[in-house]
Amino acid sequence: MAALASRRLLGAALLALAALYLAWFHDGRNFIAALLVFVLPPLLLALPAWRGGRRAAFWAGVLALFWFSHGVMAAWTDPRQRLFAWAEILLALGVIATSSWPGLRARFGRRR
Repeated sequence: MAALASRRLLGAALLALAALYLAWFHDGRNFIAALLVFVLPPLLLALPAWRGGRRAAFWAGVLALFWFSHGVMAAWTDPRQRLFAWAEILLALGVIATSSWPGLRARFGRRR
C-alpha cells in the first residue's frame, strides 16, 4: 500500500514539475527548447510512474538530480527567478524521495 501511495505522489510531483516549467518558461525566447528539455520528460514519466512503473520511477529519480542542480544554479544566479527555482528544488527533492521510498522501505523496513 505504501508503495502505491509513493508512486501516486511521484506522478503528482512530476505533473507539478511539468506545470512549473511551463509557467516558468512560457514567455522565453527558447520556448520550444524549454518544452523539449524541461516540460516533456516529467510529462512522459508521470503516467508510468502513477501506474507503478519501476523504470519510470528510476529515471524520474535520476532526472530529479539534474532538476535539483538546475534549481540551485538558478536560485543562486538570478534573483528574479528565485521563487521558481526554490519550487523546482522542493519538487525535485520530492521526486527523489518518492521514487526512492519503496526501495528504502524494502531495505531498511521491519521484517514480518
